[in-house]
Amino acid sequence: RRSGVSSDMLRPADYAERKVVCMVESITEMELQNLRHLILFADTDAQKYTAYAEAATDPNVKQFFQKSAQCAAQNKQTFMQFLK
Repeated sequence: RRSGVSSDMLRPADYAERKVVCMVESITEMELQNLRHLILFADTDAQKYTAYAEAATDPNVKQFFQKSAQCAAQNKQTFMQFLK
């Protein structure tokens, strides 16, 4: 059961039934695709924020983007834990 919805309520046309086996649990292909997108977006954000921090001249702005880059990198690592 997921989110209070029984599997017999889900039709193949509505939801990807095929499963991808990970070390932690079995997830659907749709969930895996969404996880890959989240990892990609977090990585892109970290790279952008790092570049913004390097270009910033105001110390407060630089610090803001450095912290944002760290947060995005941590998010990426958190998402990647689901693949182990």
